[in-house]
Amino acid sequence: MQRRLALLTPLAAALVATGCASLSPAKGLSPAHWDAFNRAQIEGLISSLGKQSPGYNAAKPPYVVFDWDNTSVFLDIEEASLIYQLENLVFGATPAQLEVALRKNIPKKDFLPAYNNAAGQPVNIDRLVPDIVASYTWLYQNYSGLKGSQPLAAVKLSPHYIAFTTKVRYLYEAIGDTFDHDTAYPWVTYLFVGMTEAQVRKLTAETVAWQLKEPVAKVKWTSPAALPGQAGVVSVSWKNGLRLQPEMQELYAAFRNAGFDVWVCSASFVDVIKEISSNPAFGYNNPADRVLAMELERDANGVIQPEYRRGYDQTQGPGKTKNIQRFLVSKYGYGPSFIAGDSEGDQNMMADFADTKKVLIVNRLRDPKTDIGKFSAMAVQNYGKPDTRYLLQGRDDNTGQWVASQLHTPLGATQGKALK
Repeated sequence: MQRRLALLTPLAAALVATGCASLSPAKGLSPAHWDAFNRAQIEGLISSLGKQSPGYNAAKPPYVVFDWDNTSVFLDIEEASLIYQLENLVFGATPAQLEVALRKNIPKKDFLPAYNNAAGQPVNIDRLVPDIVASYTWLYQNYSGLKGSQPLAAVKLSPHYIAFTTKVRYLYEAIGDTFDHDTAYPWVTYLFVGMTEAQVRKLTAETVAWQLKEPVAKVKWTSPAALPGQAGVVSVSWKNGLRLQPEMQELYAAFRNAGFDVWVCSASFVDVIKEISSNPAFGYNNPADRVLAMELERDANGVIQPEYRRGYDQTQGPGKTKNIQRFLVSKYGYGPSFIAGDSEGDQNMMADFADTKKVLIVNRLRDPKTDIGKFSAMAVQNYGKPDTRYLLQGRDDNTGQWVASQLHTPLGATQGKALK
């Protein structure tokens, strides 16, 4: 198996290649890769509710809510940060703390058969965690960035490095597919245990700079046969090559320039989203305090604990609606005018507010039995009708770019389609 070193490139150089969008408000949204009907509908919304409209009240401005992963950007910043964290061993946890984080709220039942090991045997948390902790203990004691003395390049030669990185990434995937969202979504955030907000934000900035230089491609890791452990040899694959979305950068600016308040509501960790959405280098320029995202407990020194923040709803599914009601409807007195998302985790907030005029769905060919699949079908059926609520925006996963239609082209495919 070939493993690539994660080479950090300077932020400025990485971002030049992305073509961060600028906005000329008088000209509206640039056509770029927008579906023309979607663009016209959103421009109409901005005109009808923005500060140039007769009824605009700066003391009670309209506001909009964007999902982040696979909506504001191509791919998932939390998943990309996990890969960077693993490849570069950016951890604040002791082995004992990591074991607590890995096991947090995970049932002991076997993972789905699709996650059987190379020998066809079932795997579960009790078989896998001892392997991960054993390898992490070796890395912790030997890597100079933790408690050891060896450089990263040296420890990468050990089978413990490949076993650790592969089995953690495999565990993330197995948990996500086997257990419910309330269990799976917060789990990956617990891996930030022992870190501070500043450290997580630095990790995020480095992740973005690295990912922008990576090709858009599927990556596969396999744990070493020389170190099977209790779980045996396992493999995992995912999509690599996160990209910033110029159309979304421009849309954020368009709403702000027209007097709308812009909010992000994401199922990723709050410090990760604060960094990528507010760092001027990344082109979205949204204030860090306008983020609703996954929250964890912290100690008196701001060090992250492997426990979801008490009294807070998870920012996924119905929890997105609850957070918008708690923090935004209570603040403004009304719901969002516009919502953008891509997944089942967004479908509740897309439907739950009577004040929402338009909903933008980034097309990822969602299951037609889900609400977001039904909303996508409604967008296709009502295409061209000015009173439609749902707008379906196409994307080509081979490039990470939007396309000027409703069609989605999966990675590896050459033809796009509107619905699954």
